[in-house]
Amino acid sequence: MAERSFWTDLHAQIHRILRQRQLLPQKQRLLVAVSGGQDSLSLAKLLLDLQPKWGWHLAIAHCDHRWRQDSEANANHVEKLAKTWQLAFFCQTAKTKFLKSEAAAREWRYQALSALAQQHDYPYIVTGHTASDRAETLLYNLIRGSGADGLQSLTWQRPLADKVKLVRPLLEVTRTQTGKFCEEMQLPIWEDSTNQDLKYARNRIRHKIIPYLQQHFNPQVEQALAQTAELLQAEVQYLEDAAHQLLQQATEQGSRGAERQDRSPITNRLNRLVVQNAPLALQRRVIRQFLQQELASAPSFEQVEKLTALITAPNRSRTDPFPGGAIAEVDDDWICLK
Repeated sequence: MAERSFWTDLHAQIHRILRQRQLLPQKQRLLVAVSGGQDSLSLAKLLLDLQPKWGWHLAIAHCDHRWRQDSEANANHVEKLAKTWQLAFFCQTAKTKFLKSEAAAREWRYQALSALAQQHDYPYIVTGHTASDRAETLLYNLIRGSGADGLQSLTWQRPLADKVKLVRPLLEVTRTQTGKFCEEMQLPIWEDSTNQDLKYARNRIRHKIIPYLQQHFNPQVEQALAQTAELLQAEVQYLEDAAHQLLQQATEQGSRGAERQDRSPITNRLNRLVVQNAPLALQRRVIRQFLQQELASAPSFEQVEKLTALITAPNRSRTDPFPGGAIAEVDDDWICLK
């Protein structure tokens, strides 16, 4: 493999993004997730070239789903690349070949990366998700009927495990750019055959819907959708923070307003007077956050709606049972989950 290292426009772009967004502090230990595809190879090479300026300690992590016959060869390819770059290499292999879905594979992958990061003391896991991934995820969630939370799709960073943060520095970079970068740097891309398999919904979006939109509506549709996700991210964060503050007020009012006979505060109630005059968007978010605290599983849109209706319902109104048997009922000023 011919190894090249020089300063490109993409190097400058990522260096600027890291400084402006403060995503990866200097002198930190970074675990870089590398599949062998063009996006993750670009990420690894960019971070390696930027390492002298930032003082990072880098390592490569690879997750083998065992979906393909060449998956072991794929892992060996990434390990060889890590050795060429003189970086530590860690690999996690799935115990079963048949992870049920894309979502199950993604969940396993994040669990595997988190375990490696915690075991080897890497507080940051860095992945090569791009603006193209962000656009595809927005479309995928839109088709599924998601609200703004789903449409914001991939975020720049989020907690992944205890003292481990997931960071995505390439969210302003398209797949076209990473392909060009790999060609310029002569990076050996491992072609994943499953990326062409149209039985996967995301591949159909990538190979069918996005090209159609580019041809017939907007050649820059990936950048436009990624920009929409970026705008929604800031708005969702604002609304979530406002809803959290309102929920705290409503639950504190509820705890003070009624106590059990043993004088211990009742925590699974919400003062509906506190939220009655709030906009519907905030009411829904308050209710969703409330249900997330009380239910074992994430609440659905229908469950949020039926509880939101109790904010203005007559006294003693109640819902049908939630999963697990809980029932919400209006008790004067409060919505009680029993």
